[in-house]
Amino acid sequence: MPKKAKRKLKTYQTSLGFYDQAVAAPSMKAALDTWGARSNLFHQGAAKETDDPDIVAATMASPGVVLRRPVGSNGPFTEHAALPTDLADDEAKPKKSKARSEPKKPPAKAAKKPSRKVDDQQARKAAAAFEKEERRRDAERRKEEAARAKERARRDKAVASAQAALDEARREHDARAEAIEAERAALDQRAEAEQSRWDRQRMKLAEAVRRARE
Repeated sequence: MPKKAKRKLKTYQTSLGFYDQAVAAPSMKAALDTWGARSNLFHQGAAKETDDPDIVAATMASPGVVLRRPVGSNGPFTEHAALPTDLADDEAKPKKSKARSEPKKPPAKAAKKPSRKVDDQQARKAAAAFEKEERRRDAERRKEEAARAKERARRDKAVASAQAALDEARREHDARAEAIEAERAALDQRAEAEQSRWDRQRMKLAEAVRRARE
């Protein structure tokens, strides 16, 4: 059986929340799956393929792993990035008056970093590492699905047991209610018979009293 060819990896970049995120993946769909995106960020213009040599080198060194850096920064992508430092700057820094404020110096231009190309051997190693990471995620996903299936089965069994107890109690209640209704019908019939007997006797005795008075 021919050996399956490894897919060539590309580097994709997006911004989610407080972070810019980058990942080496064989396709846009694989990148979206790795990011856990619920919509197509590429169609929305929120994600793109990048050929920045520093970003490519970083993602190829950890294929299939989402790398981050504070959103809007130009720092390196890492697996464990800190939050953007400017989130609390406005509150942490004392406010200066306009009279004493010093003019801001223009930011120094960053030195242009030399381009680092990814050779074929590194690309093959990155592709193999990505597939290994993908298999690990698939195994973890299957493990989680099995745990959820086991929990659903346990819950379904508990629901079925509770429903069976409810159905049995309802049948017992219905039988008792039916017996009570039968007893009530018999009592009503006896009451009607007694009322008829009394009406006849009362009329007969009343007639005797009337004749006795004549």
